[in-house]
Amino acid sequence: MSARLEPGDLARWPVAILAGGLATRLRPATEKIPKALVTVADEPFLAHQLRLLHSAGLRRVVICAGYLGEMIEAEFGDGARFDMQIAYSFDGPRLLGTGGALKQALSLLGERFFVLYGDSYLPIDYGSVARVFLDAGKPALMTVFQNDGRWDTSNVWFEGGRIRLYDKASRTSEMRHIDYGLGILSREALNEWKAAEAFDLASLYRLLIARNELAGCEVTRRFYEIGSPEGLAELGALLTSQPAFSTS
Repeated sequence: MSARLEPGDLARWPVAILAGGLATRLRPATEKIPKALVTVADEPFLAHQLRLLHSAGLRRVVICAGYLGEMIEAEFGDGARFDMQIAYSFDGPRLLGTGGALKQALSLLGERFFVLYGDSYLPIDYGSVARVFLDAGKPALMTVFQNDGRWDTSNVWFEGGRIRLYDKASRTSEMRHIDYGLGILSREALNEWKAAEAFDLASLYRLLIARNELAGCEVTRRFYEIGSPEGLAELGALLTSQPAFSTS
């Protein structure tokens, strides 16, 4: 692959936002609404995500929705008021997991696309991540952050520019980094799984690591998330004090 990324190219790269989870840790707030609509700094969380992506030059979003996903579509529609193009892919009668949701959405995502967890707020340079992916010439990329157990439990062994191990269940002493919450996938990375098959993105990443087909991109700016009440409060404080957060 060519590592060249022309000005404006990111506007054509879709971003898959994985917004199908049940958000049990945020209940009772999420008993009647999906996590994407939880209020942060006086607005639904997804509104802040979209503005951050727009500031990075991204314009195309595919919401991979499950639990109460129709409420997200009703609230955000086609994304025009955010100067974004939003499409929706629904799990259907059963939850497909993060990987299965991406497989189902491939017709909307094309040959390569960013993957963003639906509870992550990541103020980094998305163009730099895209360039690392293109330069690596691998079918997928994971961003990692040297967390050292500070904001969540570290789950990645990243050494010498390579992801050597990723496991959210069995940790080792070498794991000082964490899955930052942003990846890039090519269509071919999902070839092992059938349409409508339920599987997690973590399973895909572990398979790619075993094949040395997962590029790693280390970022240095910490992540924010709304996966827990503590994370929700922290992000709310950040956005209230710095509403015009930049990715540059």
